[in-house]
Amino acid sequence: MTTALTNNVQIIKHGGKPAFAVIPWDDYQTLVESVGSDESGVWFPNEVVQANIRGDSLIKSWREYKGMTQAELAANAGIKQPALARMEKPDANPRKSSLVKLAYAMGITVEQLIE
Repeated sequence: MTTALTNNVQIIKHGGKPAFAVIPWDDYQTLVESVGSDESGVWFPNEVVQANIRGDSLIKSWREYKGMTQAELAANAGIKQPALARMEKPDANPRKSSLVKLAYAMGITVEQLIE
């Protein structure tokens, strides 16, 4: 399947670097439909899988894979570092709203944080 999108994209910069891409609604809908709800397309790098097998939570595994400190990720996600530390424990059960913030801050999907 080929997804045709327009070239009508607005780039919003923050600190001189691209921070957001605004696309037309129809293009957004096309992207959403092309992804679908099949979780078989969820991708995990080997380093994340290995860390998770060793016992690290997916949150911690992804954070370390992305080269972020707890303080950096917490700040980017708009949460406090001690809260993130609790969420990184293997037996933690973070709220979906927290997972959404963390996924966005790391540039991954929420599905990549659900064990």
